[in-house]
Amino acid sequence: MKRRKVTDMKENITQLFTEILEKGSDEDLSVLQQVLEGLNNKQHTYINSLLHMEGGLKENFFEITIPLHTLVNNPLNILHGGITATVIDTCMGAMVHNALPEGFAAVTSQLNIHYIAPGIGDSITCRARIDHHGTKTMLVSADVFRSDGQKIAQASGTFFILKKNK
Repeated sequence: MKRRKVTDMKENITQLFTEILEKGSDEDLSVLQQVLEGLNNKQHTYINSLLHMEGGLKENFFEITIPLHTLVNNPLNILHGGITATVIDTCMGAMVHNALPEGFAAVTSQLNIHYIAPGIGDSITCRARIDHHGTKTMLVSADVFRSDGQKIAQASGTFFILKKNK
């Protein structure tokens, strides 16, 4: 039964892929290429891969950069606010994760974002830092900049610390 489901899924994907290749606009093909490259290079999570997130821990902050592309734009042809929020939450979560001892994890319990300027240009970079590290919660802040250096968002978040189940 499972084998048939996988076969059906592969046939459906092949049909959709063929339709897009034959009927899709240049923009559709560009987005498809972006998605396929992200899936093909999956390293951490699907969302990180689809958005082509790159970055890591710096001195006292965590940094993530994503390229701006049609895939992440809203109908106004600027960065979608939900994508900005996803990058912020991911960057803050990575900062928190790096500060926790082994056996602990954290989840976002609150996220507050102030959008300041449109996300345009070649890329955006988010930098997150820990403002308070308690025993049950962490308070984190982040700034997001576009490639010309303009700040486009600033955020604060609270993360609830959990002990991992064995």
